[in-house]
Amino acid sequence: MDISAVMPVFRGGKSLPELNRRLVQTLESLGSSFEILYVEDCGGDNSWATIQELASTDNRVRGLRMSRNYGQHNALLAGIRAAQGDLIVTLDDDLQNPPEEIPKLLAKLEEGQDVVYGAPEHEQHGLLRDWASRITKLALQGAMGAETARKTSAFRAFRTDLREAFSTYRSPSVNIDVLLTWGTTRFASVTVRHEPRTLGESGYTLRKLIKHALNMMTGFSTLPLHVASVMGFVFSSFGFLVLAYVLVRYFAYGASVPGFAFLASIIAIFSGAQLFALGIIGEYLARMHFRAMERPPYSVRERTGQI
Repeated sequence: MDISAVMPVFRGGKSLPELNRRLVQTLESLGSSFEILYVEDCGGDNSWATIQELASTDNRVRGLRMSRNYGQHNALLAGIRAAQGDLIVTLDDDLQNPPEEIPKLLAKLEEGQDVVYGAPEHEQHGLLRDWASRITKLALQGAMGAETARKTSAFRAFRTDLREAFSTYRSPSVNIDVLLTWGTTRFASVTVRHEPRTLGESGYTLRKLIKHALNMMTGFSTLPLHVASVMGFVFSSFGFLVLAYVLVRYFAYGASVPGFAFLASIIAIFSGAQLFALGIIGEYLARMHFRAMERPPYSVRERTGQI
């Protein structure tokens, strides 16, 4: 089998029939054997029933159903590990990633790349989703390089053997793009269409967007620790300057610096900086705690098709 198309599904029951039709049409035109793997992430709609129906009429369609809602990247990891093709293509279930653009990604892979992203010409997301996307890409820059990180998207194609680099990964915090950096540095991107959502609503609420951005910043990057270190240096330098001012004033004028407001302001600034740094360290300690518990990133409740 040559190609595995993997899609996390969350309340995508309305779009799945059309998505599946266009996927089959596109993959058949490539002349390669393929499978279509849907991972239903317990969205609470009729998505699983739709996947079962699609699998019953086409033996190239497979399905996994999570035991509870784990999140997009966790569901995607389950699908990637179950994929049987030599190449894996991932895309969203909302038809914003046109299946007809898949040949562009595969053509770029043939040039010797290991991972190819479909970078949208014009993103059709809302303001909050765009903001979270920028935060996520900022965290990715350290691992992937600034230029590559700016081109990342859910529409990607990569070689299946890359998953060996993260075959033992068991943390509940998952980001597929970071995990792919563990297996290769050969990333590329091509420009693709990005269509507006016409069915359903995005599963990303404000809370989920903020949580995902924080997970990226503290789960796969040491940038917050560097920020805390720089803040500590800046405020320590500021403290020494204040001390120098107090000593110069004392020796020059024989009097200390008057004013309760001045002292209270200095104490508040330093206390705030210390609590901020402690909070960042606490986030990293919490992640170490959860990893020590060995919580799995997902659990599969049910399967359909020939998996």
